[in-house]
Amino acid sequence: MLKTEDLASISRRDLLSNAGKAVSIASLAASATRVLGANDRINVAIIGIGNLGLRHLRERLLPLGAQNRLQMVAACDIYTKAKERAHDVIGLQSKDIHHDYRDMLERKDVDAVVIVTPEHLHHVMAMAALKAGKDIYLEKPMTRTIDEARELAAAVRKSGKILQVGSQYLSDPRTHLAREVVEKGWIGQVVGAQASSSSNSLYGMWEYRVEPEATAKTVDWSAFLGAAPKRPFSAERYFRWRKYWDYSGGIGPDIFYHELSPLLFAVGSQFPVRVSAHGGILFSRNREVPDVYSMTAEYEDFSVELSANSSCSAFGANRPKAIFGREATITFGAKGIDVRPEPLFRSKFEKATGAKELHLERDSAVDAAFRMAHVVNFLDSVRSRKQPHYDADLGYRVTAAIQLGVDSYRESRMMLFDPQSERVTAHAPKRPGYEGTGENYDEPGSSATDGRTEKG
Repeated sequence: MLKTEDLASISRRDLLSNAGKAVSIASLAASATRVLGANDRINVAIIGIGNLGLRHLRERLLPLGAQNRLQMVAACDIYTKAKERAHDVIGLQSKDIHHDYRDMLERKDVDAVVIVTPEHLHHVMAMAALKAGKDIYLEKPMTRTIDEARELAAAVRKSGKILQVGSQYLSDPRTHLAREVVEKGWIGQVVGAQASSSSNSLYGMWEYRVEPEATAKTVDWSAFLGAAPKRPFSAERYFRWRKYWDYSGGIGPDIFYHELSPLLFAVGSQFPVRVSAHGGILFSRNREVPDVYSMTAEYEDFSVELSANSSCSAFGANRPKAIFGREATITFGAKGIDVRPEPLFRSKFEKATGAKELHLERDSAVDAAFRMAHVVNFLDSVRSRKQPHYDADLGYRVTAAIQLGVDSYRESRMMLFDPQSERVTAHAPKRPGYEGTGENYDEPGSSATDGRTEKG
C-alpha cells in the first residue's frame, strides 16, 4: 500500500503533487493566519441566525474575522431571539441588525453576504443579493427548484459576481485527489458511482428544538413563508421546516446534495437524463418527506446510486462513497482515498502509477480544516475573482438531479431530462441495442480475455 509520503515514487507524480498543492491543509492554515491589509478585508453580512447560522459564525466566520480575513458588519433575521443572538454572538449594534434582508443588502459597506435560510428562500434572496452587487456564500441546496437554479446560474454568469454553494466537501482534499485521478485516466472510463448516508434516532431527522419564545408575535411568519403556501403560524414548521414539502425536499437536497456534489465534481459536471427515486415514511410518522430514501441518476455514460436511511445507523456501512471505472475504482475512506485496479487491468495500472494500488491518506486535522477551507476558498475567490470550488453552474447541475429525484418520489414515476434544452421532458432517447459479431473471444491466440483474468 502506498502512503502519502511515498508519492514521489509514482510515475506522473505531478498528479498528486499538484492536487496536494491545490488543497494542502498546511497551505490553508498559512493562508488563514496571514495578516491582511485593511484593503484586503472583506465586509460580510449574514442572513439567518438559526442553528446552522450560529455554527457558521462560531466555527468559521468569527474565527476568520479574528485573523483579519473578514469583518462581520451586519446580520438579518425575522425572529426576535435570533436578533438578540446577533447582538450577543457577533457583538453588533442594533443599527446593524436588520429585519428585512433587502434593507441590509442596500448597505454600501457590505461586500459579501452569507445566506443560511430555509431552502425555499434561497433563490429570491440570492437574486436580490446579485442585484445589489454582492458576492454570495449560499448554503446548499443552491435553490428549491430546477427553474430557480437555472435562473440563478445565468444571473451569476451575467453579473460576474462570485457565488459559492455551501457544501464543504467540495473543499475536501479527497474530492480534489479523486478528480485528478479521474482526469489522468487511471480508472479508465467512469461507469458508475455510489454514496450513502445512515443514522438512527428515537425521534427522527431534523427534530430541532422548538423554542418556546417563538410565537406569532416574535416571528415574522409571513416573511418566513415567502412564496410558500399560506398557513397559520406553526413553531413546528418554523424550526423543523426540512420535514415539509412547502420548504424542502428532505433527504435529497439536505443529505444527497453533499453526496452527489463531490462525485460530479470529480467525474465532470453534467446534467442527468433519467432519475428515479424510492422510499417512504417508515418510522418517523411526524413529517411529509421520507425518512428512508434512495435515488438513481442516469447520465449519458454512467449512473449514480444514492441511498439514505434515518432509522438504521449500519445501513451505509457497506455502501462507501465510490467512483467505479472500467479499469479501477476510487473508494473514499475516513482517512483518504483508495484506488484499486480491476484484475483485468492490473499491469496497465502499475505501469501508469508505479504501484499495485494507491492509498492516499490525508492529514488527521483535515476533518475540521476543510469546513473552514470552504469559506477560505470563497474569500480567496472574492479577492481574486476566480471561480470558487463550488460555483453556480455545478450547483445548477446538482440541483437538477436532486430535484428530479424529489419529483420522481412524489409523482411515483421516472423523471426525464434533456441536457440540450435543459428542460424536463416527457420522452427520452431510445436506449441503444447492438448486434454481436459471433466471434469466439476465448479462442487460442486471441488477444481478448474471458473477462475474468488478464492475458498478455
